[in-house]
Amino acid sequence: MSKPTIGFIGLGLMGSAMVERLQSCGYGLTVIANRSRANVEAAVARGAVEVGTAREVAAASDIVMLCMGTSAQVESRMRGPDGVIAGLRTDAVVIDFGTSLPGSTRALGAEAAAAGGAYMDAPLGRTPMHARDGLLNIMGAGDKTAFDTVKPVLDDLGENVFHLGDLGAGHTIKLINNFFAMTTANAMSEAFAMADKMGVPRQNLYDVMAAGPLRSGMMDFVKAYAIDGDPGMLAFAVKNARKDVGYYVQMAQEAGADSIMAQCARRALELSEEAGRAEAYVTEQVDFFTARFGD
Repeated sequence: MSKPTIGFIGLGLMGSAMVERLQSCGYGLTVIANRSRANVEAAVARGAVEVGTAREVAAASDIVMLCMGTSAQVESRMRGPDGVIAGLRTDAVVIDFGTSLPGSTRALGAEAAAAGGAYMDAPLGRTPMHARDGLLNIMGAGDKTAFDTVKPVLDDLGENVFHLGDLGAGHTIKLINNFFAMTTANAMSEAFAMADKMGVPRQNLYDVMAAGPLRSGMMDFVKAYAIDGDPGMLAFAVKNARKDVGYYVQMAQEAGADSIMAQCARRALELSEEAGRAEAYVTEQVDFFTARFGD
């Protein structure tokens, strides 16, 4: 059986790694440049076809994949005369791999269905390194028939591929996941900074905390920078973390819920970004807190 043709929009760090994986698995790719010109050129050198509009991407593809930074970016590529929906093939499946607002996802889903296609949210866990090896965690949601159609492709990209329910469920769970992760990362960063302030060695603090139920993967990511000097265990920028926690707060507000816990993580990330640390990794938040506490 021939493989489906795939269109990919958003060749940043994660997207370009996913494209490389798909090409290594023998899929034909159509791509469009966004900001990462070098990544598009690398994909074309491996055999991808570059086109000029998202509409052309859709017209050439059985499956359209988006890996964008914000809901607004996804909407801009989906809508309009040159958007994905305008060129969508009948029965084609569109997959949003980014972290988007569930309300936006459901609205785009209705528009894609009206055009004869299907829309899925499938946010990702893990890193670009995992993407190149086909080891992502994929939180799929949407029409089950469409999910089953694209499941073999998702299996080539992910080690753990979930179907979590109706459209928007994947983005909902991803935002809850990232709220918890970023709250934990900021709390651990402050804990190391407070140890500095109080004259307690970071290693001693970590040894005690890691010996009990507090230990977690996120704690160890922060420790990798705070103690070992390696920020890349979680290559996730402060600006992206701030966006995701902000989306979580917006999602909660739209549901009539007022999140208390998210406000602390959101404020820390906002202040860090205002201090010029937008491109720093979340694991480096310990430096933000250390500077804030002073000598």
